[in-house]
Amino acid sequence: MDHYDSQQTNDYMQPEEDWDRDLLLDPAWEKQQRKTFTAWCNSHLRKAGTQIENIEEDFRDGLKLMLLLEVISGERLAKPERGKMRVHKISNVNKALDFIASKGVKLVSIGAEEIVDGNVKMTLGMIWTIILRFAIQDISVEETSAKEGLLLWCQRKTAPYKNVNIQNFHISWKDGLGFCALIHRHRPELIDYGKLRKDDPLTNLNTAFDVAEKYLDIPKMLDAEDIVGTARPDEKAIMTYVSSFYHAFSGAQKLLEWIRRTIPWLENRAPENTMHAMQQKLEDFRDYRRLHKPPKVQEKCQLEINFNTLQTKLRLSNRPAFMPSEGRMVSDINNAWGCLEQAEKGYEEWLLNEIRRLERLDHLAEKFRQKASIHEAWTDGKEAMLQQKDYETATLSEIKALLKKHEAFESDLAAHQDRVEQIAAIAQELNELDYYDSPNVNARCQKICDQWDSLGALTQKRREALERTEKLLETIDQLYLEYAKRAAPFNNWMEGAMEDLQDTFIVHTIEEIQGLTTAHEQFKATLPDADKERLAILGIHNEVSKIVQTYHVNMAGTNPYTTITPQEINGKWDHVRQLVPRRDQALTEEHARQQHNEKLRKQFAAQANIIGPWIQTKMEEIGRISIEMHGTLEDQLSHLRQYEKSIVNYKPKIDQLEGDHQLIQEALIFDNKHTNYTMEHIRVGWEQLLTTIARTINEVENQILTRDAKGISQEQMNEFRASFNHFDRDHSGTLGPEEFKACLISLGYDIGNDPQKKTGMMDTDDFRACLISMGYNMGEAEFARIMSIVDPNRLGVVTFQAFIDFMSRETADTDTADQVMASFKILAGDKFQI
Repeated sequence: MDHYDSQQTNDYMQPEEDWDRDLLLDPAWEKQQRKTFTAWCNSHLRKAGTQIENIEEDFRDGLKLMLLLEVISGERLAKPERGKMRVHKISNVNKALDFIASKGVKLVSIGAEEIVDGNVKMTLGMIWTIILRFAIQDISVEETSAKEGLLLWCQRKTAPYKNVNIQNFHISWKDGLGFCALIHRHRPELIDYGKLRKDDPLTNLNTAFDVAEKYLDIPKMLDAEDIVGTARPDEKAIMTYVSSFYHAFSGAQKLLEWIRRTIPWLENRAPENTMHAMQQKLEDFRDYRRLHKPPKVQEKCQLEINFNTLQTKLRLSNRPAFMPSEGRMVSDINNAWGCLEQAEKGYEEWLLNEIRRLERLDHLAEKFRQKASIHEAWTDGKEAMLQQKDYETATLSEIKALLKKHEAFESDLAAHQDRVEQIAAIAQELNELDYYDSPNVNARCQKICDQWDSLGALTQKRREALERTEKLLETIDQLYLEYAKRAAPFNNWMEGAMEDLQDTFIVHTIEEIQGLTTAHEQFKATLPDADKERLAILGIHNEVSKIVQTYHVNMAGTNPYTTITPQEINGKWDHVRQLVPRRDQALTEEHARQQHNEKLRKQFAAQANIIGPWIQTKMEEIGRISIEMHGTLEDQLSHLRQYEKSIVNYKPKIDQLEGDHQLIQEALIFDNKHTNYTMEHIRVGWEQLLTTIARTINEVENQILTRDAKGISQEQMNEFRASFNHFDRDHSGTLGPEEFKACLISLGYDIGNDPQKKTGMMDTDDFRACLISMGYNMGEAEFARIMSIVDPNRLGVVTFQAFIDFMSRETADTDTADQVMASFKILAGDKFQI
């Protein structure tokens, strides 16, 4: 229940606190702890109507362990698993351990698997941890707590008694007088302490144990003979037993604390918004009344009886009456109990009113009909199915399938439990609200409940039969499952390996093939481990075969978890081993091919890196020669032809490079990081070089023809060349309009401005008018003839040769600047390049 508060963990709970696990190996101590811890657990479990016989066996499924924690803590744990399989048991024990951990206890080296396996050492350690947390931790005496507080309490209570000197929880208790003194101090009428002798420990111990069991409801947790016969009794066993005395004699304080914790919970009136939440509150309240309150009622009655008996004995012996400390008197308990009863009554009335407020009668009736119909449809045919005996002739795979199917049905059945409870709850509420059709509702609800009980009994009966049948086959099934879990990934690995080993690779560089080779070597390094895994998987299968032969198990079926057979694994493994050397050979051959390709790349690049710059240099030299020619035209022509011859003599190197390029193409090499030149670049550059030298030679030859035809002297030609080169600023071999005008002026022509044409542009009509103004009387044919002379290729540019022709023609006809300018306007404009 949520209203029980958890106490903060004290320092002594870290991390076990004084529990030496190795001491549990001592047979004498183990025997004492077994008896003491078993009796302590049963003292609480009997409140829930059960007990344990064997402490390491009875807690293995986790069910009684969870129940024990619920009883001693007053809280509800998570719903336990009811299955019988190991996974269900581990789940239950883990829920219990998680609950212990939630109370601030650190469980060192205690795992659920050890408890499920029946590990005595770990089970006793776990129970001792529970005792420390729930029976000893909260003990507080004069600012000391837990073990020290319990020891101080014992010392205070036994201080007036002779021959009693409590200094520890082992040898101080061997003579039994300590136990007798504790009883006599609180219940003097139960023991005649004056007749006890220190030299008779067996009598003392048995007297204390018997009286505690008969009158104080403290079970006998120790054997007198074991204590006397042991040099040093087990401290844990003594502490556990003594803590029971503390709780028995400090009942008033504990009861008051329980009342103080419970009343705030009962006074909480926080409303809930849903019917389900209110029903949960009601269920918690019912648990409180059914499980938690009755023991407290008994404690209260027993406290009153003990108090009255003690007062009577004291009065008869003329001793002063016993006066409890302030706040712990019987009247204090009765007052607190009255407050509890009042809060409980108010809480219950509030719950019922809230439920009535939230639920409408018609809605309840419709809800009942819907849930009943769904449930009846679901249960149809289930009883007949559960009564089948198909498991008697089932094989391993079939029994596993039946068990899985039955487990699924159990899960389905558990899922319907809430619906049945809701149907019953709705029917009950309909009765409380005097629903008019209550008789029919009750009859239908009773039928559902009877059938549900029958289904539960049949389900349990069938599970037991299936588990009996499965028991013999379970080992084989586990081996099958293990085989499947390991065979599947191994099979996938082999298939992936075969795919990779047979995969066609395409590489273009040494680095790429080296990467593939490195990856292949890494793969080969994994083969020994893979072979070990293969042998381990085959070993599992062999173990199955051995069990089948030994126990004559019916194995008509195959492994239900996989279709992968040992033969298939061995076959694929052999294939992998065969593919590895093939891959080695392929990689080696490809590596050699890439080395050869790299050699071809370097061979081509070495020549291309020389030829490419050579062609570029020659192109630049020809450009300079064409602009900066010296000497006569005949000298220039001779020089150019010698230059052309040196270029033609370079052709064998081009041919050699073509041969290298052919080898690269045959090897399917598409890139070359060693050079930026391709064969196409070299070819284009070579053709441009040959064309340029030929064109330059042709220009010089034309200049010679022009010179001879026009009678221009060599000095004039040199002057024209010098002026042209001077104004050809960009060394392009052509002049723009302004450059051409400046060139004419430098040659002595007085060129005036054209006020009508500011743009330097002239269309066809303007050009025709310009020619007419110069004295040309021409038709279309004559105009076309002149244009063909000025711009024979219709390129819109005037080359140096055209310039020479123009000068030769026009200087023979006129000397005026206006005529020269008019001619300029014929040849030049914004859209022409001169």
